[in-house]
Amino acid sequence: MLAVLYLVLLPSRFAAVEATPHSASPIFAIGDLHGDHSAFLAIVRAAGLVDNSGSWIGGNAVLVQTGDVPDRGPDSLLIVRDLMRLQREAEAAGGRVVTLIGNHEAMNVTGDLRYVDPGEYAAFRDSRSEDRRNRFYRQHRDRIESATREHHPDLTDMEVRQRWIQQTPLGQLELLDAWGPEGEIGEWLADNPAVALVDGVLFVHGGISDAYAALPVDEINERAAAAIAARDASPDAIINDPDGPLWYRGYFMRDEQGERVVIDPGEAEPEVERVLAAYGARRIVVGHTPSLDGIRVLLDGKLIAIDTGISAHYGGARSYLELRGDDVETHIVEGGEE
Repeated sequence: MLAVLYLVLLPSRFAAVEATPHSASPIFAIGDLHGDHSAFLAIVRAAGLVDNSGSWIGGNAVLVQTGDVPDRGPDSLLIVRDLMRLQREAEAAGGRVVTLIGNHEAMNVTGDLRYVDPGEYAAFRDSRSEDRRNRFYRQHRDRIESATREHHPDLTDMEVRQRWIQQTPLGQLELLDAWGPEGEIGEWLADNPAVALVDGVLFVHGGISDAYAALPVDEINERAAAAIAARDASPDAIINDPDGPLWYRGYFMRDEQGERVVIDPGEAEPEVERVLAAYGARRIVVGHTPSLDGIRVLLDGKLIAIDTGISAHYGGARSYLELRGDDVETHIVEGGEE
């Protein structure tokens, strides 16, 4: 309820995102991080991309993070700020850091906070948070009371306020601000693509289905940017569509009679082949669908799944993918606690 009431107050301003150009540099890719800053640091250090202080030493390398930085863990803000800084440092050194939009980035933008860890709110909380929350309630009291009583008509004014306070932890308003078009993260997200093509390798958070394979990379990214700018929560928006690039799982599972059924990736090979042909790519790298034991190199390397449940929330393998021309290497990083 808070998110819906809050989002309508914010202006929309997201720039269209262009496709990532090709690169002959070594490519490193990291899957879903879900708020685990310690794991992120351990991985980029092990890959030789940053030094012990976290500064870029990767030279002309390209680092691709395939989305789902936020939710489930407490330290998304730390990861986002590291990625922002590393983008600048890598560019100055002749490298590049590409950060894709995942479905959890879209969820935060549209106010779907179901998976936000309490630590995420705490990261935004400051000495003025309580006053800010009280002021917001006073300014929007009538709308909050009306929305609450649609489901709880017998609550008194005081009970409505108590219920809203319980559902609105300190820092939540600030988090929504940060993910908005004018916010620290929202402005950064405006420059992030949903799909990137780097040296003949297609990177996307979920996957590209036949329903979207006819669209050029630029158009997919422009549509995603427009949906984010509008904070479009409609189910058919490209950032919410189950067949869209942020949510698609069709390479690994199918819906049969309302139930999700795991499939052999070989069943998806014809679709993968069509997608690769459509974009002139030789392989596609995806996150989103986890495999906790490690990165899966499938279909003779044409499909690579790099979501290994890196976050402590899942307890999967801390991993990264390394691509040098046609050579594919997968890595698991042990330990690495801060």
